[in-house]
Amino acid sequence: DLVVAPPILVLLSPLMAITALLIRLTSPGPIIFVQPRVGFNNEVINVFKFRTMYADQADIGARATTTRDDPRVTPVGRVLRKLSIDELPQLFNVMGGDMSLVGPRPHALEMRVGDRYYQDAVRGYAGRHRVRPGITGLAQVRGLRGEIRTVDRAKRRVELDKQYIDNWSLWLDLRILVATFRAVLFDRDAY
Repeated sequence: DLVVAPPILVLLSPLMAITALLIRLTSPGPIIFVQPRVGFNNEVINVFKFRTMYADQADIGARATTTRDDPRVTPVGRVLRKLSIDELPQLFNVMGGDMSLVGPRPHALEMRVGDRYYQDAVRGYAGRHRVRPGITGLAQVRGLRGEIRTVDRAKRRVELDKQYIDNWSLWLDLRILVATFRAVLFDRDAY
């Protein structure tokens, strides 16, 4: 993480600067959205993202799932979310040691699936916090990126997170990083 993240950050800094400018010019509010999420060993970490929602409609706890054509998302935010550009500030989380490039995605504190909290809906959910959370993960490249609408999909995501943890290797991380580019370009469930 500490070898790969800095060059990626330098390489993507022009894109990040343009993104920050677009956010600033198209809607009032902060450029960066900071959200408390569950990290390694169930510790709360502050995850950085480019703001994609109107500032007065931001959902810090993620009580309401973002849906297709969600009115809270700005026009620029739609593009950022679709291409996962909103996730790029998490490279600073990686450099700070709170996150990894690859691992289970960190969930917001009040994230739900259906009408239940994730940890109540999915048995063994806390096991995914045995490693640092990642910017991308096995679940994301296997079609479970974006909104999770059903308990069955939530269970599948957690199963893939556990599969990643149990089979971790540097080779697996590299394969997931490469597969992430394909997922970003072709996944229809991210919005």
